[in-house]
Amino acid sequence: MKREVGINLKEGIFLCPWKVSPTLVDYNGHMNDAEYGRIFSKTLDLWIDCLGLNERENQDYQYTFFTLESHICYLKEVNESEELTVFPQVIDRDNKRIHLIMIMKNQEKETVATSEQMVMGMDRITNRPAPFPEPMQRRLEEYHRAQQDLAIPKEVGRKIGIRRK
Repeated sequence: MKREVGINLKEGIFLCPWKVSPTLVDYNGHMNDAEYGRIFSKTLDLWIDCLGLNERENQDYQYTFFTLESHICYLKEVNESEELTVFPQVIDRDNKRIHLIMIMKNQEKETVATSEQMVMGMDRITNRPAPFPEPMQRRLEEYHRAQQDLAIPKEVGRKIGIRRK
């Protein structure tokens, strides 16, 4: 599937389309759990590109992102040939970190998975955390400001554990 990605900063919208190919499906007949992570990772890369840190800027600024933590919730099975859309929602940020959740929906607009992540901007020369390049900082701020009225998804901040009665 050709990815028609783009970002609308004023509305806080970035939608990334995907189609589940046969290579993503496991012996159970649905998308393999590792492939959710791959799609979320690729979506994050495309989103950061649209915020102003594509491959050229990555080289110019000697700057990149590291994922510090992620938590995927698998909410509904996804089958071969299904079309999916992933939407990144910024929960919080500072000058070098972004706490976000990516929401994966199927064609029926049902949430099928989420990926909560903490990512950090890194200076590639020192290999240390560093503030976002100014153009990206401005675009991220505008994107986040546009999302201020969105509800925080219930999957944010979940912890893993066996609930005891």
